[in-house]
Amino acid sequence: MDPHKRSVTIEVMAADEEVLGGGRFGTDPAGFTSMLDYVTRWPDRVWAIEGCNGIGHHIAMRLLAAGEQVIDVPPKLSARARVFATGQGRKTDATDAHSVALVGTRMAGLRPVVNDAQLAVLRLLVDRRRSLGEDHTRMISQLHALLLELIPGGAKKDLSAAQAKALLASVRPRDVVGKTRRRVAAELIADLERVYARKKAADKELKELVAATGTSLLDLHGIGPSGAARLLVEVGDITRFPNRDHFASWNGTAPIDASSGDNVRHRLSRAGNRQINRTLHIMATVQLRNDTEGRRYYDRRRADGKTPMEAMRALKRRLSNIVYRTMLDDAMRAKATGPGGQRGSDSDSSATGSQPQHRLFGQATPGPVTHPSLERPCHACLDTEGSHVRLSRG
Repeated sequence: MDPHKRSVTIEVMAADEEVLGGGRFGTDPAGFTSMLDYVTRWPDRVWAIEGCNGIGHHIAMRLLAAGEQVIDVPPKLSARARVFATGQGRKTDATDAHSVALVGTRMAGLRPVVNDAQLAVLRLLVDRRRSLGEDHTRMISQLHALLLELIPGGAKKDLSAAQAKALLASVRPRDVVGKTRRRVAAELIADLERVYARKKAADKELKELVAATGTSLLDLHGIGPSGAARLLVEVGDITRFPNRDHFASWNGTAPIDASSGDNVRHRLSRAGNRQINRTLHIMATVQLRNDTEGRRYYDRRRADGKTPMEAMRALKRRLSNIVYRTMLDDAMRAKATGPGGQRGSDSDSSATGSQPQHRLFGQATPGPVTHPSLERPCHACLDTEGSHVRLSRG
């Protein structure tokens, strides 16, 4: 399916990629019913919908409510399939639906869409929290520009609303332009105070909801409520990734092999889920600012001759592995509770065999902790840069 707001275009494709049918339907109740009636001739069906986290979300949820099975096709994959399709580069709803059908038929491991009310609420709140952060950044930038005109040299970089209000109180322009500039700055400060209050309330609500899921992500150093919520809603079922390497490739922290002949090298990946990549970058930045195992790992990579950016990329890949292991342990614990168990149980047992008393270097600890397992090389854990690091006993 190629979805839009008021219409959808579908193509029916068999497992051998034979096109069996298709059509265009409205998204109103009559069009939706007509579409379901049309596909009843294929009882064993799976819906592959492009962009289920975006424009396709509304129709995917309606199909789930109707008892249908839905998988999410990332727009990047359907775009790649369209490149190799015939049609002289035409991009129509029908060709888009054909590309989505090809991806759904050929690709394994596509994310199944589930109607999880808890994750839906988390997605709404974490998107709202990010929007508030973007509003804050925009207002601060505008305020700095105004204060630079009102105060010689402007204000300091890390400026709060209270500090800006105190600065503005010391300025008394006499000309019309200066008075207007001061009034606009005062309005921006008032808007910032409202944004601060909303951010504080959003953080509190997110923290409570994330804690209710029972996830262990909040125990990782550098992962806050927003980061944990973003990981939960974007990843969904962590077991859909066969291993940590697939997870790293999905979030863009795995370097791309660009070797040729005897020249072995890797280059930075610009692909992957950028929101999760951003969450891991924030996690790495927080660890670098504190005395953590992540900081010591970064320093070891710098001592090995890596540039700051190379060491940072290696750290993000290492943190990706830790996040994967943490989410996998949570999923295994939830499965081990059996029928009636709640997701994210706090049980200390783990089907993966990892030992909870041994913290990963991404986990928050009361103070600096030395992990001998991080210092000893092993043959099972070779990172992309060539250094052996054991992350956990699991």
